Amino acid sequence: MIEIVGVSLKKGGKIYFFAPNGLNLKKGENVIVKTERGLQFGIIETENTKIEENKLKASLSEVIRICSKKDREVNEKNIIDSKKALKKCKDLVEKYELNMMILDANYTFDRTQLLFTFLADNRVDFRKLAKDLAAIYKTRIELRQVGVRDKAKEIGGYGSCGRPLCCSKFLCDFDSVSINMAKNQNIALNPTKINGACGRLLCCLKYEDECYKEYSKNLPKVGKKVETKFGEGKVISVDVLKQKYRVDVKDYGIVEVDVNESN
Repeated sequence: MIEIVGVSLKKGGKIYFFAPNGLNLKKGENVIVKTERGLQFGIIETENTKIEENKLKASLSEVIRICSKKDREVNEKNIIDSKKALKKCKDLVEKYELNMMILDANYTFDRTQLLFTFLADNRVDFRKLAKDLAAIYKTRIELRQVGVRDKAKEIGGYGSCGRPLCCSKFLCDFDSVSINMAKNQNIALNPTKINGACGRLLCCLKYEDECYKEYSKNLPKVGKKVETKFGEGKVISVDVLKQKYRVDVKDYGIVEVDVNESN
């Protein structure tokens, strides 16, 4: 067994897991953690928990310390300076007439890196922009191009289910989602119903897709002619979860067939 804590690097952000480093941490506490980008300011989201080591997908970084008053002051200054850097970067993008939209800017806690994320339809030559930013801020500059799904992940928000966006809370990778997944679940193909905050198909359409495929094996396709105890008819609708389908029988009417009873 190994001990872990869940930490978000911004309010309402995705939870990452770290080794508590002997600290007994409480939810809501501010901590400094070690990441591949350098030291970061974080918030404890889940307290010390033990899990089996084989469940870890990667090695754990450590919580360095619980934040002091000075650490919180440094973090506040970093946030203010990041906002100023964001405005400056947008001004330079406009100056150089670059076809890119700057979304966000973030200093690491130790200010060893300043990360800018941006949207762009095509590849952008931002070498001049990066050079100017490095000269101004005297730290390592990273400009990272993201897609619209990444934008939703960065910004966060709530889905139609009323819960925080999956991408901003726990999804590590974006799996491919197809329109057939919505069809398999008999969801109306209305963009307002099947698209997420990013404008792309909802990631959650994939969660239960295998289950719907398995349950659908026992059901006939809509439009297929089937035999019932009332005669032959055409299937007009199916209910995958209830394992029932409705058939329009000529000279009789619409009847409901339960797959479990007919077997």
